[in-house]
Amino acid sequence: MPLPTRAGLDAVPAYRQGRSAPAGASKLSSNESPHPPLPSVIDAVHDRLGSIHRYPDMSAAALRARLAERYDVDPSLVTVGAGSVELAAQLIHAVAGDGDEVMFAWRSFEAYPSLVRIAGATPVAVPLTPEYVHDLDAMLAAITPRTRLIFVCNPNNPTGTVVGADELESFVAAVPHDVLVVIDEAYVHFDRTTYFDAETSGAGIELFRRHPHVAVLHTFSKAYGLAGLRIGYAIAPAEIAENQRKVAVPFGVTDLAQIAASASLDAEDELSLRIDEVVRERDRLHALLLAAGWPAVASQANFVWVPAGERTEELETLLREGGVITRAFAGEGVRISSGSAEDIDRVEAALAASVSNSDLSARKEATV
Repeated sequence: MPLPTRAGLDAVPAYRQGRSAPAGASKLSSNESPHPPLPSVIDAVHDRLGSIHRYPDMSAAALRARLAERYDVDPSLVTVGAGSVELAAQLIHAVAGDGDEVMFAWRSFEAYPSLVRIAGATPVAVPLTPEYVHDLDAMLAAITPRTRLIFVCNPNNPTGTVVGADELESFVAAVPHDVLVVIDEAYVHFDRTTYFDAETSGAGIELFRRHPHVAVLHTFSKAYGLAGLRIGYAIAPAEIAENQRKVAVPFGVTDLAQIAASASLDAEDELSLRIDEVVRERDRLHALLLAAGWPAVASQANFVWVPAGERTEELETLLREGGVITRAFAGEGVRISSGSAEDIDRVEAALAASVSNSDLSARKEATV
């Protein structure tokens, strides 16, 4: 007899990690930092290696206290998880179950629909606007009595577009207070339209302060360069944070991850220089794609989205042949992470070779 399996999991695709890169190629498929860990972070982790036979502090009390002080909130409102994806799962399990609905834009973070189905809830995907931005009016119209949670990925993955602070404020105010709005700000450090606005200093946190039904997700994986250690945090209303702790995997965040995160907070001035470099190369990447005739979308994240449609495979292939590994979504587009200057030089060379080959083919056809 076949072994028992849970009904419904056939509809849940396994999460697909960004493709690895062969030696000498640029891995721009996973939105990772192109920079190695800071020496001070390496030292902090190294100093802790002698205690890895002990369980970590399951509550991450020291790190939560630092984050609570930074955002001027009670530590009980701060929770940690193995990256923002695990925190998203916590939030879904904290508020939704069988028969409930969880809404998000589409296309947005690839894991949302799977996480919702795993929780037994129903995913509700609302198409982006033609400009690849959240359609907030359509999302409001899609709310039903079964809606329990709405994700707003801002900046959005994979399009890199943002919802402005004023628009987001109006949206949150219009959502019923028995629906949790989660502002997923995994890429907020790269956003030059909201995060660096002195009036808001991060739209999600400000909305959390003003509205009782808002939670915010941040991660140390992107700007802080700790993707391999898996740690992020959420700031949520008290009853939601308490439920997160109930559904969290015990000891899911390692001691080394907690130490590395704390050391990274100590090194933010140094990290900001790296973030600035990633932003410069992102903007350069966008300009190169446009100049080569590809419909790249202006981004406020650490990647650029190219809605290539039927030409998606063509773009992925020409970049791969030029030593650049990207994340392709069949029939939709290609997401290219912002890497080092050397990585973007490689993108430039691949695009230039493609343009040159096209010109050569055109000249040959003209002479036939």
